[in-house]
Amino acid sequence: MTNARSDAVPNVDIEEGQFKYVLIKIKDKENAGSFEKTIVRGYKDCQWHSDIYERCSAHCQAMGLETEVLGGGKIEHDPSAKKIKVFGESTGYGKADHEETKKILLTKYPNYTIEVAE
Repeated sequence: MTNARSDAVPNVDIEEGQFKYVLIKIKDKENAGSFEKTIVRGYKDCQWHSDIYERCSAHCQAMGLETEVLGGGKIEHDPSAKKIKVFGESTGYGKADHEETKKILLTKYPNYTIEVAE
């Protein structure tokens, strides 16, 4: 089921280069069970996984959405080679499901080679 607020939140928001990322579940606060979606966020200017989560969470809460962090890791994104590597883990949040992250990344980058590593 789609929801206007859910649709307003992109599945993927990452940058170029190497950076930390978090996997986040969002849901509608007001209409419990109306939708649930998992998103990927990663920003080079965020030193910690918690910084990424706090930025995303604040944005989502302003839209009436609940958030739950599912784990973290690192991403290497090379647009010129159309390659993404997903690996590592967050000390604070634990390891994200990198295979799930790959599936979500493919929704935005279908023509990329996406590698999952430990």
